Amino acid sequence: MKILVFEAYDGGSHGHFLDGLIAHSSHDYIRLGMPPRKWKWRMRGAAIYFARKVSQLLAENHLRPNDIDLIFTSDMTSVSDLRALLPEPLKSTSLVCYFHENQLTYPLEDESLRDYQYGFTNITSCLAADAVWFNSRYHCDSFLRATEDLLKKMPDFAPDNITETIQQNCQIMPLGLEPDLFVSVPPPFQHHPPTILWNHRWEYDKNPDDFFETLFDLQRSGVDFRLIVAGQSFRQSPPIFDAAKKILSNQLTHFGYVADRQSYLGLLRSSDIIVSTSIHEFFGLSVLEGIASGCRPLVPARLSYPELLPREVHAQFLYNSKDELRNQLISFCRELPNLPTILQEKVAQLSWTNLVKHYDEAFERI
Repeated sequence: MKILVFEAYDGGSHGHFLDGLIAHSSHDYIRLGMPPRKWKWRMRGAAIYFARKVSQLLAENHLRPNDIDLIFTSDMTSVSDLRALLPEPLKSTSLVCYFHENQLTYPLEDESLRDYQYGFTNITSCLAADAVWFNSRYHCDSFLRATEDLLKKMPDFAPDNITETIQQNCQIMPLGLEPDLFVSVPPPFQHHPPTILWNHRWEYDKNPDDFFETLFDLQRSGVDFRLIVAGQSFRQSPPIFDAAKKILSNQLTHFGYVADRQSYLGLLRSSDIIVSTSIHEFFGLSVLEGIASGCRPLVPARLSYPELLPREVHAQFLYNSKDELRNQLISFCRELPNLPTILQEKVAQLSWTNLVKHYDEAFERI
């Protein structure tokens, strides 16, 4: 098959996902992306850019519109605009929209600032696509509930059965993990004291305050640990990171974003415990990367995490409160548990080498 890919936010997790899919898939891809910045402008304007650029792109690849079997795009593109603007016969070509995030349930520091036009763009994209793929069941279910709630706010002429219509075309398609995460099998134990890892974005929705406040508490209590702080940072990161760099200076072995893949993998493999305190997580790629590299997870018993971890290990690796996180983290630091085989096996199923056949078959069915 020849698949035409439009990605309005071609970088970060979106770009990484496409890199993995294209590298491992048996299909042929023609990719047209835009730099990952100014997401609101991307959602409003990307469809116009793609529709006007596609003829040139196909010509450069010595293809005709009839050669394209399927179009694959993400939630950052308005699918309804795209289908209206594409030249024939592309506007009637089968189209899949992949949801990395959505603009109805993504948490804002101030909910009154939410602009529902972007949520409606997500809704109309679902209605205009032939198939809608979400990266987790949690993501899909929360989006459908939020869609229902938003439509109830309409003063009149609210459409019926929208969520039911969208749900009929929904499928859960998790992100793939790069095979290089599974190259070396981690030993039963690694370091003393154990190393705790933060490899999430440096933003408020990952709730770094609870994470570092817990570590401050452990430090005051005399608990011995080391700390690696990685993940993507931004110009205006939460101030807790500057405080943590000073307060935990004796525990820190690394602090800052690592762009080089091999260096990042080295940090993962030198860590023993990966913690999440997120208030928002549609999937949980950074946690899965840590587990694949041998880390023991401590993650909230909510969001997408109960879905990612087998039910048999929930009691050991999920926590329900900040106090419970503290107590479990102290226990792990004193005696690091083994990484259960059932957890390793579930994470290994998400390696692109295992997962890509599900993508290829799903594309073929559509």
